[in-house]
Amino acid sequence: MLSVAWHTLRARWAAFVGSFVALALGVALLTVMGQALAASLDAPERAPERFAAAPVVVRGQDTLRVATPTGERTKELVRPRPVPAGTVAALRALGPVTEDRSFPVRAYGAPAAPDDLVGHPWSTARFAPYRLTAGRAPAAADEVVTSGDWATVGTRLRTTDGPLRVVGTVETVGTTSEPGPGPGFEHAVFYPDAQAARLAPESTQLVVEADAAAVRTAVTDEDVRILTGDARRLADADPGRDAEALTALNALFGTAGGVTAFVSVFVVASTFAFAVDRRRREFGLLRTAGATPGQIRRTVLAEALLVGTLASTAGCVLGTYGAPLLAELVVDGGLAPKWYAIGGPSAGVWPYHLAFWTGLLVALCGALAASWRAGRTAPAQALREASVDGRALTLGRRVCGTALLLAAVVTLAYTLVTDPGELLHRKSYISRPMLLITAMALLSPLTVRPLVPRLPGAVGLLARAGAVAGVRRTAAVAAPVLVTVALAGSLLGATATIGAARAAEVRQQTAADFVVTPQDGTTLRTGALEKLRQVPGTIVSASSPTAVFTLEDGVALVKSEARAADPALLAATVRLPVTAGRLADLDDGSIVVTEEWARHRVGQRVRVWLGDGTSKTLRIAAVLSIGTGDNGAYVTPANAGGGGVDRVDVRVRAGADPTAVAARLRAVDGVRVMDKAQWVRAAQPQTNRTTRLGMLLVLGIALLYTGISLANTLAMAAAERRADLTALRLAGATSGQILRLAATEALIAVAVGALLGLLVTAVNLTGLSAALHLLSAPPTIALPWQALTWTTAACALLATTTALTSTTPALRPPRP
Repeated sequence: MLSVAWHTLRARWAAFVGSFVALALGVALLTVMGQALAASLDAPERAPERFAAAPVVVRGQDTLRVATPTGERTKELVRPRPVPAGTVAALRALGPVTEDRSFPVRAYGAPAAPDDLVGHPWSTARFAPYRLTAGRAPAAADEVVTSGDWATVGTRLRTTDGPLRVVGTVETVGTTSEPGPGPGFEHAVFYPDAQAARLAPESTQLVVEADAAAVRTAVTDEDVRILTGDARRLADADPGRDAEALTALNALFGTAGGVTAFVSVFVVASTFAFAVDRRRREFGLLRTAGATPGQIRRTVLAEALLVGTLASTAGCVLGTYGAPLLAELVVDGGLAPKWYAIGGPSAGVWPYHLAFWTGLLVALCGALAASWRAGRTAPAQALREASVDGRALTLGRRVCGTALLLAAVVTLAYTLVTDPGELLHRKSYISRPMLLITAMALLSPLTVRPLVPRLPGAVGLLARAGAVAGVRRTAAVAAPVLVTVALAGSLLGATATIGAARAAEVRQQTAADFVVTPQDGTTLRTGALEKLRQVPGTIVSASSPTAVFTLEDGVALVKSEARAADPALLAATVRLPVTAGRLADLDDGSIVVTEEWARHRVGQRVRVWLGDGTSKTLRIAAVLSIGTGDNGAYVTPANAGGGGVDRVDVRVRAGADPTAVAARLRAVDGVRVMDKAQWVRAAQPQTNRTTRLGMLLVLGIALLYTGISLANTLAMAAAERRADLTALRLAGATSGQILRLAATEALIAVAVGALLGLLVTAVNLTGLSAALHLLSAPPTIALPWQALTWTTAACALLATTTALTSTTPALRPPRP
């Protein structure tokens, strides 16, 4: 069988090019994904940065620890606690103690000022260590020292805390791979210690210049952390950022790998099915010559085995060269740490084994159904001359398509009944359309005749007749278009629908005329907050972000986002979706929860831990609907856990002038004032870079495979129809008419695929809208018409170009 299959490949190589290219690209991508996963498994831990030269760092409680029957559960606190005063006094007896503070700085005086400036006390600069490169240390309250090259000595800055003057610049020592001092790992602004203490009164960590053993002896509080050696990196800002970035990358690459495998199987199965259907006469001759059905099936599978082996080998080689390029792309895009690299000996050989055998399995699975159909070819097919397809669907294809369609509908209905919130998750609206896409692709031959309208003119008449007569060819061309349009519509439509629902939710819940936020994106200063409250003719409701922790089922420590506000003022400026209880009943001994909580009946008492780790038992005063997931818990300012105010809702009283109120609000330094419409637009969820890259990668893969499948299918169809085209030429058709006929038939197939893809999109988005309705969120459907138009146009261009390119050689006169 292998010998026959090899000679078939050599003779009919053009029919297998599409499968080979699709498999090779898929294996290459899987190879890169595997190497990317291997690179993240051995991710190095960051070395200490700000405290690389500090002997010992003592940090207040930053982790909540709760004992359960199955072991201790931990969560990171929203607001770490300061080191207890008694502990600080004991540490001062051992040696010098330097309190550390960090706070954001927004500078407006220098055009080159970075957006991520962070302030520190000057006394902590020596622990990085930083060294002065110009100027001197800050002394007066309006003097600072900066790191990096964005400012020079004498630069004047304007900040929300007053004007500043740069009196010195610093750089870190030994933080780069190159010899000598480096530019630094942060954009630091160093203030005199007294000024830093005024701007950030609370200190949660400090440096002790003493023996580590003596420090451990002096600290008796179990919740206070003593950091030495490499553990000092935990005192840096966001020490887990590398792990978070790699987790997001792994999710991105995993999604891309899954889509690649799905589309590869789809393309290979479609290609082999169409190729087998076009080779009915060949298989009939083999049956006439005595070949058994089993031998025919083994021949087709052997062809798939050869194609899969060659393509998988080529894909592994291609993936070896593509891995470093992908690593460079994600690092340059800020999606991965700068040390991130893919490939090399450290990756091992398992990514290559995984990709190779997956590619081989995809080839065999794609050809399995085609081989079964090939084995059923009767010897009489050798005498077949008509190119009109018989039954539009085989029994097996009809059964599989119907079963998948029912499975898609049933699973959607089941999810809507049991857990509608699951449909709002990204993994759900990425994977769920694939089931429906496969079902529609299997049943697509049934839709060709109803969907193709009668077209005007002789070319239109012939094009429709050809599309309906060659229904399998039309369905084979429409299938990849269906995949691309459905994925584009479902993925982009899901994000747009959820975003529109969230914007509508914000619009419904905002009763304030103005919303005031800090200009630097952090928290409002006390003075600014007092000035806002003194604006006449207003109702001012200040709220702060926090979180509460609960123990569900006695074993799961769950963090819930929350906001703290005065309930009387809150009710005047927001319209919360209360389903039970009253917002007015909220007090220092109660909490407002959502229906998502395990305990959510009004009057029940629930044990919670506040954002600073304080344990309390609170009564449920009211219950909110789940909505799109942004409806969190509400507590009073006494239970905020020390969180600062980051949002002020302002309601204009009756008779007051809104214009005058807006002017008074904007006169307060360091704030950003937005009216209701501006606030709703600002609250519109934005897609982050990783998600955006994932969407583009998935759609790019789909469009690439569409091009491969279209080119392969249309090329095979054109080669088979040479006799038909010759007959048309003999009947008087011109070359232009034949080319228009080929282009029209290709466009008909693209239109069928686009309509089916739009149908899949509509079903998926309707299910998503139903889930939003069940969650008491504004139900919307946002079709991404621009993306659908561009995707369909790209498919049409690919199909038309391929049809014209493959048909043109058939118009040349035969050689004498």
